[in-house]
Amino acid sequence: MSLETAKRVLRIESEAIAGLIDRLDARFEQAVETLFACKGRVVVTGMGKSGLIGRKISATFASVGTPSFFLHAAEAAHGDLGMLASDDVVLAISISGETQELLDMIETLKRLGVSLVTLTANPRSTLAAASDVVLDIAVKEEACSLNLAPTASIAAALAMGDALAISLLERRDFKEHDFAALHPGGKLGKRLRRLESLMHSGDDLPCVGPATRMPDVIYEMSRKGLGLTAVVDGDKKLLGIITDGDLRRMMEQRRKDVLDLTAAECMTKNPTTLRPSELAAAALRIMEQKRITSVLVVDSDHRLQGVVHIHDLWTLQLF
Repeated sequence: MSLETAKRVLRIESEAIAGLIDRLDARFEQAVETLFACKGRVVVTGMGKSGLIGRKISATFASVGTPSFFLHAAEAAHGDLGMLASDDVVLAISISGETQELLDMIETLKRLGVSLVTLTANPRSTLAAASDVVLDIAVKEEACSLNLAPTASIAAALAMGDALAISLLERRDFKEHDFAALHPGGKLGKRLRRLESLMHSGDDLPCVGPATRMPDVIYEMSRKGLGLTAVVDGDKKLLGIITDGDLRRMMEQRRKDVLDLTAAECMTKNPTTLRPSELAAAALRIMEQKRITSVLVVDSDHRLQGVVHIHDLWTLQLF
């Protein structure tokens, strides 16, 4: 019985969200442009379940580059309207469009000249009539067996909020490095750490000159313990790389003169490199694609800055 109920709830809610697609039109574009043009903050407001969804939508806006906060509609009439400024845009969520606490805000919004974007299931409501842009989030039925508890309608509101947030992300050309600046904590923050904070550098960085004899090259590789050494010129410009794998292959070829060779004669030219500002997740992706265990980090002049080993990424638990 419970499984059948769960399947019915998920079906109704998924259909409610899918039903929004055919209703998207120029009003959605207008809503995105209104929010994009906002010089202040996007202030999301609502009551009850709509308020809870509003908190999440506001948090999503803020996390993808649109400054935002949630204003509780009931608290607005008791002093919190002072949080609003004329450069703000209000995004109101009301399934009925007749939520009294939201209607009480309209006069203040008009006085301040604040634009109002509304998500509602009743485009003919009082709130909709007072809005600059209205997005219809009506659903055929709620997932509640009594057709009373807001369920499918709330799922639709959340999905529409996400559609606005991601449209704004793309409108702002918001990239991974922007995301990284706003997400320093948790596993996500680890994936977005920059290589300059992870790489081995200074005395920990294995590097030799092109004329270095192979016994000294092997000593440098063993001493630094990263299974490789970079080969650089006098200005620290990267010339190549020698790895444990290179040494094994030369030994397998039974080259008796290996120890008599120089680093320049043994190195692999044009190794894979990244800039210090690249993200840990990008480095991991490249290592997996190329099936390598290390990436050299260079600056814009191709001068060696450091090396990142796949073990460094393992410690971040990126896998």
